[in-house]
Order: sequence, then C-alpha cells, then structure tokens
Amino acid sequence: MLPIKSKWLALLSLAVVTSGVAFAQSADSQALIDALIKKGVLTDKEAKDITSQISKAQSSENVETSGDQYIKKLVLSGRFQVQYAGLGTTINNVAVNPVSTEHFLFRRMLIGVNAGFGDGFSANVVYDLANASFDKGVLEWKQSPAFVLDAGIAKAPFGYEENISSSDLRAIERSVVTRYFDEGNNGRRIGAASYRTGIYASGTYEGFFYNVALTNPERNEYSGDGSNTAVLINGLGGVGSTGGATTNKFAAYGVVGYGSSFGTGASKGSYKVGYETGFLPDQGGPGAVIGRGQNISLDGAFGDLTVGGFRLIGEYEVAKVDSGIAIHNNANIKGYWIQPTYKLNAQWEAVLQYSYVDSGGRGVALSDVIRSAPSGGTMNKADQLYLGFNYYIKGNDVKLQAGYVHGESSNTVLGAAAKAQTDGLRSEVTVQF
Repeated sequence: MLPIKSKWLALLSLAVVTSGVAFAQSADSQALIDALIKKGVLTDKEAKDITSQISKAQSSENVETSGDQYIKKLVLSGRFQVQYAGLGTTINNVAVNPVSTEHFLFRRMLIGVNAGFGDGFSANVVYDLANASFDKGVLEWKQSPAFVLDAGIAKAPFGYEENISSSDLRAIERSVVTRYFDEGNNGRRIGAASYRTGIYASGTYEGFFYNVALTNPERNEYSGDGSNTAVLINGLGGVGSTGGATTNKFAAYGVVGYGSSFGTGASKGSYKVGYETGFLPDQGGPGAVIGRGQNISLDGAFGDLTVGGFRLIGEYEVAKVDSGIAIHNNANIKGYWIQPTYKLNAQWEAVLQYSYVDSGGRGVALSDVIRSAPSGGTMNKADQLYLGFNYYIKGNDVKLQAGYVHGESSNTVLGAAAKAQTDGLRSEVTVQF
C-alpha cells in the first residue's frame, strides 16, 4: 500500500479528471479508479464509494443557457426517420413509362428544444435538418387546459391526418387527399393548410375541444424572408416573408369536436368526432397563379375510434377554389381517407389505408399525392391503397414500418378516359427521444 500522502495525491488527481469535459468524465475517472485499485492505492469499497459520489455529482449538473435565470425546465428532443421508397408508375397506352424510384432518404431529422419559464409560459422550437425547414416555432401561454395561446409557426387546425404527429403515422405517409389539400400549390394541389405563421388558440373542457387560428394565408416553413415574393422552395414562402398584394389578408381556421372514453378491460376504448373549416382570401386562381378576390373555402369532418387493439380513423374534406380551373370557373374538390389498424400484440400491428381525391377539374398527378412516386400525367381523380405492418421495437420510440403501395389516377381533366398506376414498397425506421 502507498503512504497516506500518496493516496490523497491520487484522489486529488481523480477529482481533477472528474471535473473535466462531461462526455469524457465517466470513462476517464473509471480508468483511473481501476488503475488505483490495481496498484493497491484504493480498496474495492473505497472505489465503490468514490464511483457513487461521481455519479451523483454528474447527475446534478444543469444545462446552462444565456437566459437560464428565467428557465424553469429545458427539454431536448429529436426524431430521425430513414425511409426507402421503391415505386414504379405505368401509364396505359404509353410505350415508355417513367423511370421508377428506388431510393433511400432521410425523411425527417427533427431537433427540438422546449423551454418552460413558469406561470404557463414556454417556448417550443422544432427544426427539420433533413428538409431545412421549421416543423414548429411558437411562444405559448397556457392559462388552463381550456385556454392555450400560441404565437408563431405551427400547423393550421385543418386536416385531422395532417395534424397527427409524423411519429404516429401508421401508414408511413399521409393520404392522397391530405397531400392534395395541404402540400404546396404546384398548379394542381391547393396548399390550403399545414404550416402557417400566426396566432393559435386551443383548449379542452369535459370532452369538448377546439382549435382556432388567424394566420398568414400562404404556407410558410422554410428559412429566409422570400425577398418579398413569398416564394422560396417548391412554391412555399419563408418564415420571414413580408407579404404582398395576395398575402396581406389573414386566413382563418377552426376545429370543434367532442371525445370521450368508454368500457373496461379488453373492451375499453375511446372516440373523437369533429368538424373543421377554413377560409383563405386571395389564394384561389387557375394553376399556381393566385389572385385577389379569388378565395379558397374549406370544410371537413373526422372521426377516431379505438376499442382494445382496434383503431379506425376516417376523414372527409371538401374545398371550393375560386377560378381554380380557369377564370370564373371554380374547382370543387372533395376526398376522403379511412384507416383501420389492429394491434396483434405489444409489438406487431397490421395497417390498411384507403384514400381518394377528386380534383373537380383542376387536375392531379400521382407524384402530387403519393410521395416519391413518378408522375403518371395530369388526371382528374386519384386514389391509393396501403397495406402494411408496424413493428414496435421499443414502443413508439424505436420502430420499423413497411407496406405495399398501390395508387391509380384516372380520367383527364377534360373527361377523356385515361389511367396510370403506381405500385411498390415503402419502409421506414423511426428513432425518437
């Protein structure tokens, strides 16, 4: 054994190591402890006591921020989704079909920070590194569960499926009707919901719920100011866009509904029903050309039922796009999706989804509504069938999803008979924390 003085020098060295960089603390200190035991400086009991004290010290460290004198709670989060899409499109009576898609992609790489300030105030920022876009960025005041006020960028309260978290999508991607209504206006899709910058109010009380919003009429999610054009990437404006003649009037959205639970044991379940609506001034017009006085009106209804391991969700949506086909020729769009799922056990789940959209003469391509699908040309109607499974490795935080995709588009916007179809496989791995 070394003399007492040597032992204290060794312990002092250990203290210096454990006060270093956090990521190196555990490995460095444990290596030194092992060496001191081997040389006879420390007994096993002394080593265990020191290790316990180091663990307590490390667990009590706090994350420091520039404004931490007001921060009561800080939560970091992330969601990474890697997807494979193998989809091919064939077009009737065409000699050469489009090149198929066979590709891996980082579907999402979300990083989030939520800071709680106390007294109901908090800030929540979520950024998607894979798409260089904001998923959320709000300042929130929660007066009570019955009244929550948000200011910033979030998803508009229209489209039940659109507002289901990407971590909980059972069919990997959203339905054809949701994508047609909510994805950016490309001359066919109408870009009428999803990411908007504005003011949001929501709440729940004894089963009743509501969510209303007053926002910019254009879709915002990308970084930048748009140089006053409100168009940056794929026809979508930056979060700093200042607006112009067709984007200075506010859009209004609203959802109201009721939900409750019932039963016990294996028959225990819950349900939710709701009505949704929206109005976007100056966002109508033929193709991607929007114009003053040409508006978009939205209406929809949804239901969500769970009984034991069975869940059934459905939604119906309609839209009127002023001059959506041509000047003074409106497009009346409608569509729906329905999705039954069944949990076979804690890890395996079977999924079936069918969705349909009628563009009302405005036009739809398979590439508009089935992500990663090659286009089959502009048609009037489209539908999709998805059949797959979900394997929950660590609950919903680590899971594997895979399924077969079959989509069809039919009839040209002029009414002539035509058809194209997409078939293939889609899979995705999700890890979130």
